[in-house]
Amino acid sequence: MMSSEKIPVEFCKGFNGLEKVVLREVRGSSAEVYLHGAHVTSWKNDHGEELLFVSSKAAFKPPKAIRGGIPICFPQFSNMGSLDQHGFARNRLWSVDEDPPPFPTTSSNKAFVDLILKTSDEDLKCWPHSYEFRLRVTLGPGGDLMLTSRIRNTNTDGKPFTFTFAYHTYFSVSDISEVRVEGLETIDYLDNLQDRERFTEQGDAITFESEVDKIYLSTPTKIAILDHEKKRTFVLRKDGLPDAVCSGMESLGQEGKGNG
Repeated sequence: MMSSEKIPVEFCKGFNGLEKVVLREVRGSSAEVYLHGAHVTSWKNDHGEELLFVSSKAAFKPPKAIRGGIPICFPQFSNMGSLDQHGFARNRLWSVDEDPPPFPTTSSNKAFVDLILKTSDEDLKCWPHSYEFRLRVTLGPGGDLMLTSRIRNTNTDGKPFTFTFAYHTYFSVSDISEVRVEGLETIDYLDNLQDRERFTEQGDAITFESEVDKIYLSTPTKIAILDHEKKRTFVLRKDGLPDAVCSGMESLGQEGKGNG
């Protein structure tokens, strides 16, 4: 006799034999996380519909970062500092965290995985600070996906460091012209297509008629992405991440991509 119960956490091999973790929720939703980059590459709802965009050109060949999904940008987002664009965490092999400290949650979710990245000699050559980065990826009972990051300064001399960080999420959408983003009205933003010049959002929602690449400052905790063609709404809730990136463009073929 075989049990029909879904295994909430499965460790297996993905593309090119890379290790990944598959999270499954009893109603049918799922998520996949590669240890390379602690990179979420798939998030499906209980109908089996893919909610994330991963490029068909994604190589899955370390140390090259995976294109699409949810890259972890640390200790630098964009190319404003001295490091490679978006930092090095997305290029590193993370480990399963066997002894994570307690999380401030009372959730009884079984579909989660704890990952950890520690300073390597390679990191120290380009960023002279010691750290521990812990990430918990949780698939909730309703199919909600939650990423929780905790970064600890482990410098032996106690010297502080600064960093920038982002979950650089790529959502799978239909025709980008049918997508609108709500919750960023009247917010100031830096326009990456105009040398980071600062503007204030004027529209009642963000729509995409041409390429968009903006960093919105001091954004609300809740932002919504509405895909009218697929009759689907993504609701983003965040804590401790004040800014939001909004970018999108027409993509070849039938699939569009939205980046938030």
